[in-house]
Amino acid sequence: MARRTTLQSPLYGYLPASAVVMKPKRAARSEVPVDVTHTAPTTLQGPMTLVGIREELGDCTRCKLCKTRTHIVFGEGNAQAQILFVGEGPGEQEDLSGRPFVGRAGQLLTKMIEAMGLKREDVYIANVVKCRPPGNRYPEPDEAEACRPFLIKQIATIQPKIVVSLGKCATQALMLIDTPISKMRGQFQDWNGVKVMPTYHPSYLLRNPAAKKDVWEDLKKVCLDLGLKIPKKEV
Repeated sequence: MARRTTLQSPLYGYLPASAVVMKPKRAARSEVPVDVTHTAPTTLQGPMTLVGIREELGDCTRCKLCKTRTHIVFGEGNAQAQILFVGEGPGEQEDLSGRPFVGRAGQLLTKMIEAMGLKREDVYIANVVKCRPPGNRYPEPDEAEACRPFLIKQIATIQPKIVVSLGKCATQALMLIDTPISKMRGQFQDWNGVKVMPTYHPSYLLRNPAAKKDVWEDLKKVCLDLGLKIPKKEV
């Protein structure tokens, strides 16, 4: 295929040809942790890897969250995952450990994943912002905007079949909309050719256990779409 000055990417829109992510045939699936180099989509300038994206992020000072963080929380999981979970941002335990979703909400997310018949190692887990907002507040627009390009690159590299956006903040920041999560959850959304399933955040479920039934229905739709067997147990 001849190179052109500009090409269209479903994730990035129109870009210079040198920046377009080329999507190769998906390799055989394997459980590859984030700290292992994974040769995934390539650009005309060379391969894009999760390791490379993390190196590009560096010791980030792109927004004010860098002043109060302990660790950058990049993300972790299977570099060829079919499902990518996206939360809003790290909490206290995540900030201390450098890993996403390891506190009480993270323990519930693990149960949600296991209820689908999977393990954390089978999926990829990330956040919109990579540094903890003080007091676990919602990320502010400028903070989300500073980090959003790295989330997009993670999605482009992993190429999941479905992104599960956890909560209002993650859904709105990813899709650049302001529709309430209550009006979107349980309905597949199209985000530049990628399927997104919005659902409630695990921290919301800790405060509102009755909503677990709704989330389980959402996760069953994800399983059905991927052809996974739905376990009888619930979240």
